[in-house]
Amino acid sequence: MIETGSLGLTEGQLRDAVGAAARAPSLHNTQPWCFRLSADGIELHADTSRQLAIADPSGRELRIACGAALYNLRLALVGHGVRPLVTLMPDPGRPDLVATVRRGGVRPPTPEQRRLLEAVPRRRTNRRPFTDAEVPTPARHALRRAALDEGAWLDLVSDPAQRAELGAMARQAHERQMADPEFVAELERWTGQDDGRVDGVPAAAGGPLPRPNATWVLRDFSGGTGHTADGVEAEPLVAVLSAYADGPREEVRAGQAMERVLLTATVHGLAVSFLSQLVEVPDVRESMRRLISGIRPPQVVLRIGQGWPVPATPRRPLAELLLPGSDHPD
Repeated sequence: MIETGSLGLTEGQLRDAVGAAARAPSLHNTQPWCFRLSADGIELHADTSRQLAIADPSGRELRIACGAALYNLRLALVGHGVRPLVTLMPDPGRPDLVATVRRGGVRPPTPEQRRLLEAVPRRRTNRRPFTDAEVPTPARHALRRAALDEGAWLDLVSDPAQRAELGAMARQAHERQMADPEFVAELERWTGQDDGRVDGVPAAAGGPLPRPNATWVLRDFSGGTGHTADGVEAEPLVAVLSAYADGPREEVRAGQAMERVLLTATVHGLAVSFLSQLVEVPDVRESMRRLISGIRPPQVVLRIGQGWPVPATPRRPLAELLLPGSDHPD
């Protein structure tokens, strides 16, 4: 059983906190995280057995996903009145230990935190077409502030020349990845499955494909069953989230900022998906850095707009997420 004294929370509250953490997004819905619970607090570990060797050889996107899970965990703890005290990468000898979270006192949630917490189970990666309606100015300001509040920067790419160049980069990166048989095989292992899996991206969540001449290239998550769409939006809002440096800690921080941006988008009724190829191909990522900021390394590229509801992707059960040695339910 989980000890009632862990972070001062009950067993049910701890289940709720870990469940919220596990709702975070991850590359191909690999869910590359696990947790150890004790009377002292919660450890968040990277599950490197779920790292994508071809798409993410450095583990950068894995650490971003763990950062997103960490943000949800922090938010859930605040929702239970706990001020989370977080230490990132606390043990150089244990690089898979992403963070430890302990009780730092009492902190009731703010109204904004309550709204973000309520958005956790509603957040979706929406891979389907959006409408051509613009993202309202107040929502744009809120998205940028969400990134800033977590120590990151969100560039909303509005300059036509920059957008055209970024679209060309996205197509170049996509074509190079799809020409790699190992990349395609890895993608197929994690997507387009409808066999009751608790991870990966099922075909139902993939959505239709854009026309071959579309400006913004989307991946085929349908397992080869997708159809071409007529209504893929021509001009989505494209946002580039950057950290102030590279390295594991900054990647975890970027993941926290990313999740806050995603939840803020959900609060504002916006749909979001990822243009991950732009950060997965190293020389394209470097070209994008020079194009967008000149200094800050880009970590995540988002496609944001007005969309329609989509189904949730599956999630692993709590029992699979708890490491040996945890005080956890039977």
